Amino acid sequence: MPEQRPPKKAPLNPKRTPIRENDPMERRGAFVEALIPYTREEAILEAQRCIQCGKPWCMDECPIHQDARGYIKLMAAEDFDGARDLILRDNPLASCLGDVCYHYCEAVCPITKRGEAIAIRHLKQAAMMYADPAKPYAPVVPTNGMKVAVIGGGPAGLMNAWILGQRGYDVTVFESSDRLGGLMTGTIPAYRLTDETFQEDMARFANLPVHFVFHAQFPKELSLDDLQLEFDAVFVSIGTHKSRGLGIPGEDLDGVYAALNYLKESKRGERRSIRPRVVVIGGGDVAMDSARSAFRHGAQEVTILYRRSREEMPADDQEVKEAMDEGVTFQFLVAPVRFLGTKRLEGIELQPMELGPPDESGRRRPIPAKTPPVTMACDAAILAVSQEAEIDLLPKDLEVKLAKDGTLQADPQTGATKRPGVYAGGGASVVHAMAAGKRAALAMDAYMLAKKNAAA
Repeated sequence: MPEQRPPKKAPLNPKRTPIRENDPMERRGAFVEALIPYTREEAILEAQRCIQCGKPWCMDECPIHQDARGYIKLMAAEDFDGARDLILRDNPLASCLGDVCYHYCEAVCPITKRGEAIAIRHLKQAAMMYADPAKPYAPVVPTNGMKVAVIGGGPAGLMNAWILGQRGYDVTVFESSDRLGGLMTGTIPAYRLTDETFQEDMARFANLPVHFVFHAQFPKELSLDDLQLEFDAVFVSIGTHKSRGLGIPGEDLDGVYAALNYLKESKRGERRSIRPRVVVIGGGDVAMDSARSAFRHGAQEVTILYRRSREEMPADDQEVKEAMDEGVTFQFLVAPVRFLGTKRLEGIELQPMELGPPDESGRRRPIPAKTPPVTMACDAAILAVSQEAEIDLLPKDLEVKLAKDGTLQADPQTGATKRPGVYAGGGASVVHAMAAGKRAALAMDAYMLAKKNAAA
């Protein structure tokens, strides 16, 4: 009998299934999504492009180690319910990440050697859209008699609470505002993330022993010392809500706004307009969100001012492209010197820059060019230069520091602080924040089990 050979693999398809977009000039007048989700059929075609690498590069690159290879294989076989279940096994904020994740996984996709990476984020979104509605996570009754406090209801805190809640701990999340989600739900515009999408994720927490307390101010109303008397472990995830200013003359003029405050007002519906000529200072994703929101608030001209070149800009390439498509203009290699005006902003003075040797970040350092400053007229300026956690809120004995990205930095492997039972962490993106919450949760679980066994 002739030997049977295994079927030949389908040839590699280097071309990505196109991701359609709403018309840029139409969408910039409203908070509607820019990218159109795949249809079910498009998602299957894109999933079938995956070559199912022996080494899961995408999974290794993901900060929370989501098994993208696994759920894409299920989607290729048209098993959307199975894909959904595999995604939710590791990711409680799957619906949100289908919209806002920066898809670090796609950068290491081997198909990029010959074509375009698998559209992994768009496939995650499709899996959650076309599967049957997910049921809440299985009911868990606190079984071990141990309690956990989480300070901050952003992605890091929610990930931490989800993991420990599933392991039988009674978890209380203390949130300073009236909503969960931190900067993710508080500042990301609705054209990228809607409140309804976040609520889909939170509905799956319903049966877990996770409780939420709102308007709980740390440390004014929540003393860490008092929390440790009541809870067996504490995770501090206060986010990066503190905006850094420029420290230049005129920053207090009417019309100069901190980007985080501007975006929070927009998301809450408290801001619906802005003056006609807007400049946004910064080159990150918050700058892109601010510039694109300004058009949606009625601005006639929006310009992003960045002190380095396009190559050094840290914003996501897709976000930059969408901003450019919507009419945002960019001026590179300029740095603000002072804001101009008497009581309200009338213009900005800019120093031309040039790039010198690389700095500690690896990017070439901007230095003043040997040319005089220039003046630009504007009615509003949004400062999106940087943000950081309010580290002064934390007791000194924790010995927590600020990382270069402005997030809380404790032990990099566990999130442990110098005070036993207290952990801290966060991230500069949603999924990196979730990863910090996961690392701390696993370490907290080990700490509390050891504590319980020692007392037995």
